[in-house]
Amino acid sequence: MSTMDNLKNAFAGESQANRKYLAFSKKAEEEGFKQVAKLFRAAAEAETVHAHNHLRVMSGIRSTKENIQEAIGGETYEFTKMYPQMIEEAKKEGNKQALQSFEFANKVEKIHAGLYQKALEDLGKNETFDYYVCKVCGNTFEKEAPDKCPICGAAKSMFIKIS
Repeated sequence: MSTMDNLKNAFAGESQANRKYLAFSKKAEEEGFKQVAKLFRAAAEAETVHAHNHLRVMSGIRSTKENIQEAIGGETYEFTKMYPQMIEEAKKEGNKQALQSFEFANKVEKIHAGLYQKALEDLGKNETFDYYVCKVCGNTFEKEAPDKCPICGAAKSMFIKIS
C-alpha cells in the first residue's frame, strides 16, 4: 500500500469517526451525560482536524470552482449510481429502514447537485442567503424552509438554519 492509499484510508476513517462521535454526542445529551457529550464533540472536532490535514496533504482542496465541480460529480454519482443500487438491494432484502434511509439520501443528493450547479453558475456574484436543512431526511432549501418537507413530510420546525 502506498502513502497516498494510506492518506485516503486515514481521511475516510477520520471523517467517519467525526460523524459517529457527533451522533454519539447527541445520544449522550439525550441521556443526560453532558460531560461525555462534550468529550465526543471535542474528539469529533479533533478528527476533523486530522481529516482536513490528510485531505490537504493529498492536494484534495483546490479552487472553489474546482471544489464545486468535484462536489457536483460526487453528488451526481451518488444519486445516479450508488444509491439506486443500494435501494434495489434493500428492496430485495426487505430492509425497510435501510430502504427509507437510502431513498431519502438519493432524493437529497440530486437536490445538492442542483444547488452546487447553481452555485457554480453564480460564482462571483456574491449573493448571500441562508440554507435550511431538514433534520429528518437532509432535504436542503435556499432562502426559506418549506412549511412541509416534500421528501419526508416533516414540519417547518424540523429544519435547521445554516447561515
